[in-house]
Amino acid sequence: MSVCPDLHQHYVQVCQNLGQPENPFIAHVLQEADKNDEIIWTKGFTLKIAGNSHLVPVQRVTDDNLQVLVSVLRTAAFVTGLDLRYNVLTDAGAKTMATFLQENSSLRYLNLMFNNIGKSGAELIAKALHRNETLLHMRMTGNKIGEKGGMFFASMLQINSTLEKLDLGDCDIGVQCLIATASALNLNKSVKAINLNRPLLFSQEEETTVHLALMLKNNSSLVELHLCKHEMKNFGVERLCEALYENSSLRYLDLAWLSVVSNNISGKGLVALSDAMKTNTELSCIYIWGNKFDEATCMAFSELIQMGRLKLNCTDVEPYEVDGHTYLAELSHGLQKHYYWTPSYWAVTKKDANASLAIAAVSEYL
Repeated sequence: MSVCPDLHQHYVQVCQNLGQPENPFIAHVLQEADKNDEIIWTKGFTLKIAGNSHLVPVQRVTDDNLQVLVSVLRTAAFVTGLDLRYNVLTDAGAKTMATFLQENSSLRYLNLMFNNIGKSGAELIAKALHRNETLLHMRMTGNKIGEKGGMFFASMLQINSTLEKLDLGDCDIGVQCLIATASALNLNKSVKAINLNRPLLFSQEEETTVHLALMLKNNSSLVELHLCKHEMKNFGVERLCEALYENSSLRYLDLAWLSVVSNNISGKGLVALSDAMKTNTELSCIYIWGNKFDEATCMAFSELIQMGRLKLNCTDVEPYEVDGHTYLAELSHGLQKHYYWTPSYWAVTKKDANASLAIAAVSEYL
């Protein structure tokens, strides 16, 4: 553990040395961190510089601001997490971060969610992770890196053996990237959770779902899989169900808005999912709201809930009866409850309902 400097004072000094103006938001966060030095120095902490904070005035972090910040962090091994979501970082900022990742040996969590990083920035960060052996959780959510940018992360998964959580949701990845990622996960043994939500798919053949299902048959380390808005239909779900009969590690499958939800699955596919849950005893959380519920689906999931196989805090539907017929109502919690934001004023305690990449601790898999 390095000698613990005064973060704010160091920041002011680096700004002067580089001729850069201070960012008041960064300065405020560093001052607050300095007040908690006893905890920070012994356990490490996450530096939260989220551009969507509503608790204090925010001047969003720019590429130039990031250059100053990483200069400060190079001597701060006690900083084990960095949250830079909703700022205005571009590919230039990604280059600075990539260099930092190659040099740093203490950062375990990096959140770059919803910045302005594109394909070039994705390439630099992904290639930096080829050699990084400490980062456990990486969030690129909402950066429009596209198909080519996503391919660099798929290639990274073939080399990196440390990363445990990767979020590429809302990144505009496509068919080629999904297939390459599935292929990489056939051999990767470190990744425990991956988010592949909302890809840009123009084919109706569901080849991506087939490749992901084949991956689940071979992969024994993945615990959490997010496949929201994949335009999945019954054929694809049936292939997933076949894989679930053989898979013994997956516990969280999101096919709703963040899971199976808002795909295009109807009765036959959803009943197949319920049958798979009876055989696969590891799968404990499944989210289906937004698909097409026929009476067979409602009865199947009602049975799972009544027999205790599926708990209400691990799904987004609840059965009810009207005139002797069973229906499913939507529950208000789910894996995406704190996907785009996390509470700044209280700790999240309901782990089952908030088991997404946004909430689960880096070293815990529920």
